[in-house]
Amino acid sequence: MGLLILVIVLGVIALVIIMMVATYNRLVSLRNRVENGWSQIDVQLKRRHDLIPNLVNAVKGYLEHEQNVLQNVTDARAHAIAAGNNVAQRSEAEGELSKSLRSLFAVAESYPALRASENVRSLQEELASTENRIAFARQFYNDVVLGYNTARSQMPGILIANQFGFRSAEPYTIEEATERETPTVDLSIQPS
Repeated sequence: MGLLILVIVLGVIALVIIMMVATYNRLVSLRNRVENGWSQIDVQLKRRHDLIPNLVNAVKGYLEHEQNVLQNVTDARAHAIAAGNNVAQRSEAEGELSKSLRSLFAVAESYPALRASENVRSLQEELASTENRIAFARQFYNDVVLGYNTARSQMPGILIANQFGFRSAEPYTIEEATERETPTVDLSIQPS
């Protein structure tokens, strides 16, 4: 009888240890996926940061009277680079950079010679492509963050997470209100 109880107790202890190890390994795996997701965003943001000086140089000659717009883009880029890997600061700084780029493109629209420039058009297409890549990387990252944060806050993950210092991950959010707005589409037929 005593041997049976000992076997049951050892079996329960072994089961608990196996469950703890499996939960720990799952949290490690999810945390690594979060880090990978962030590095994918970082790669695309660096690509955008590398394209911006070329764009500024390409439009500089055309926008002699719009130096403040060019300076805003340059300053926003520097601020975004300086934000480092802090997700909240980085997303805010990148939002400001996106806003300054939209201002630059809006001003550029009023210069026909600039719109006709093949170099500027090519850089705009590269930036648009990069923005799409950033959006995909952000979606992947946020999906992985959701999975990780869910796993670390459910049982038994919460016990392991608190014991071994697994901190929650921050999603990459859009801070700019204009990016959250739903675009208005008017499909009504206007009388001729």
